[in-house]
Amino acid sequence: MLASPASAVEKRDGKYWMVVGSRQAVSHIDPGQSYDYSIRMMTLALYDGLVKYTGNPPEVEPWLATDWTTSDDGLVWTFNLAPEATFHNGDPVTAEAVVYSYKRVLELNEGASWMLSDILRPENIKALDEHTVEFTLDRAYAPFLSFLPWWFIVNPAQVEAHEVDGDYGKAWLAEHDAGSGPFTMERFDQGTAYWLARDDDYWKGFPYDSDDMGGVIYRIIQESSSQRAALMSGEADLVSDLTPEEFDVVAQRPDIEVTSSQTLATFGLKINTQGEKMHDINLRKAVAYAFDYDTLLQIYNGKATLQTSPFADAIKGKVDIDMPRQDMDKAREYLAKTPWPDGGITLEYVYVQGLEEQRQMGLSLLNSLKDLNIDLEMVPLTWANMVARASSPDTSPDLMAVFATPVSTDPDAVAIQYHPISHGKYYGSHFIEDDELTALIDQGRKLSDWDERAPIYAEIQQKIVDIQPEIFGMLRMRQFAHRDYVKGFVDTPIRMSAEIDFYPIYIQP
Repeated sequence: MLASPASAVEKRDGKYWMVVGSRQAVSHIDPGQSYDYSIRMMTLALYDGLVKYTGNPPEVEPWLATDWTTSDDGLVWTFNLAPEATFHNGDPVTAEAVVYSYKRVLELNEGASWMLSDILRPENIKALDEHTVEFTLDRAYAPFLSFLPWWFIVNPAQVEAHEVDGDYGKAWLAEHDAGSGPFTMERFDQGTAYWLARDDDYWKGFPYDSDDMGGVIYRIIQESSSQRAALMSGEADLVSDLTPEEFDVVAQRPDIEVTSSQTLATFGLKINTQGEKMHDINLRKAVAYAFDYDTLLQIYNGKATLQTSPFADAIKGKVDIDMPRQDMDKAREYLAKTPWPDGGITLEYVYVQGLEEQRQMGLSLLNSLKDLNIDLEMVPLTWANMVARASSPDTSPDLMAVFATPVSTDPDAVAIQYHPISHGKYYGSHFIEDDELTALIDQGRKLSDWDERAPIYAEIQQKIVDIQPEIFGMLRMRQFAHRDYVKGFVDTPIRMSAEIDFYPIYIQP
């Protein structure tokens, strides 16, 4: 076994490159396009936002913006930028760059655009001077600030230099960065590994004194057992998303430290409500009551809790709802109301290839559905292919295993997943069409006073459960393991299931 950081981590030119082993590839690194945990982890390392989430419980902290003010009516937000902030090529981060970056996302209408697209128009973002930017909202919107950490600022000069046929630089930014963040993109080997070089001249500096860090190598290790072996042998320094069994094994090692904390992420089986069979609400209810929810707790060795609402426990306004639990008599009652009262149908279950826990969940569901004479076709896919399948109701599977992490503790961050604006995104792969629910979500988003919003979100939660757009599963613990020479690891529940903030992490020999 390799005994020291000098031999256990990658080392080049006298500096340490921390190897992170994870199971999900990075399809692109453009902060304006679609995101998942691996993409967002990269953009968080390469780019800066006006503000950033830190700590547990998560708090919004000034970042590119040193401070801000809000008008009395809540419509006008004015941010003052740090004058010392620079992009990786040395260009200053200006108010014009902020304006360009926000307009780019809104006009691409991808990625983070859904968070603000119905309350912020591109023409209402203005640079008042070199270091002051002003946003004028169409209406007051209480969660506005809570969404800004996910809007990253790009260098307009670099992006425009690589624009092709009006694509806003999308093709180039897929594998190159134009940011101001603590790391730069050194090498992008799709599906294998991604090299992030630490920017020693990062304008904000680092929260540690050592200059020994060269960067991070994010390496794809598909199997949890292989992640565990790599960590124990020293081939990897930090791993994420181990199975509970593998996590418990590495936790016994004195040279390995583990972190386990509650997440905002919920896990469920998204149901295609526009599908050939699952459009039938009674079939959705039958499947929901057939599922063995205790399996989820067993699979995670008790490191999870069952959902008592579509909202995670830490979401503001969460209320407990009477959720479906396994009840085969009820399942048969609902099935009897469908066009297939005796079963005889096959449903498709899609899950992430290599994620053993999701395979086990599928096996549990398959076993339960046998009692209803329903067969289950289990289809493992790469995450990128799952996202592609989820883009249309015509291709989205009957059931798809999805971890969904709210980008804010505001209830709108969850409710919006059940709004038509989310159709075609992985967290909106249920394609709900319910005018009453949509109206409630729109109403909740338009109000600022919490006393007015609270009862609306209580009704929204009940309505979502009534519609049964998914099998509501669990809240699991976020689990990470790293060698004891890895220092500075900080977790916060606002991050996605296996997402890591590389900024504060360093190697201490």
